[in-house]
Amino acid sequence: MQFISNLTDIDFWLAQPYMILVFAFQIWMLIDAVRRQEWLWAFWIFVGFGFGAVIYYFYYYRGSGGSLSSGFELPGAGSRQRIKELEAQIYHLDKAHHHFQLGDVYFRRNKFARAEQCYRAALERETGDIDARAHLGQSLLRQKRPQEAKPILQQVCLENQKHDYGHSMMAYAETLMALGENDDATAVWQMVLQNNNYARARVQLAELYSANQKKDLARTELKEVLADDLHAPKFQRKRDRVWVNHAKSLLRKIGK
Repeated sequence: MQFISNLTDIDFWLAQPYMILVFAFQIWMLIDAVRRQEWLWAFWIFVGFGFGAVIYYFYYYRGSGGSLSSGFELPGAGSRQRIKELEAQIYHLDKAHHHFQLGDVYFRRNKFARAEQCYRAALERETGDIDARAHLGQSLLRQKRPQEAKPILQQVCLENQKHDYGHSMMAYAETLMALGENDDATAVWQMVLQNNNYARARVQLAELYSANQKKDLARTELKEVLADDLHAPKFQRKRDRVWVNHAKSLLRKIGK
């Protein structure tokens, strides 16, 4: 009871400035959760006395910019206004590309089941669209349905290995890893790195090398990630931060 009483006492807050910072941080995370319509997160932030906000920050807010399970860089703004605009266009015009764009919005908001519905609707109207197929495969993978994602992404990569600047190929490699097909996944990651220099690809390839006791090859990939990070522009360092941190952790594990 004394703790609850303190929370309503303005002198208590003024005497402990750090509590004001905690409160401001909690409000910031609460507003973000409401904006994303993450109502369960919003509830836990509201009742969590700061702890809920911290957990949300590390596991959702920061992770939404790039996490070990993410990395798909799809277009589309994740705002409610954009969703309403696209829904209105779909209602009046019902074009495939509007369904596709709405799917991308939901994908960026981590609403993968909704994204899947939109991509399937786009494909019903334009069957062969490679972008809709690729993003459908990615949404299935993110829903932990790699068996369904594999044939879709495999066909996309057969048609165009460089599709989405290599992101479709990386999604295919991650699908193979999820299915335990690590030899094939290794080959796909190697193909990705022939044309790109993604930290996401190097770290996951290093994981496979390490699992196969190819420590020297793993170290080479991880050190390349860290070397690239030193000279990368700020926006790229922010985007790759989770992969760079993982590279450091894995390098410590296998030894320098």
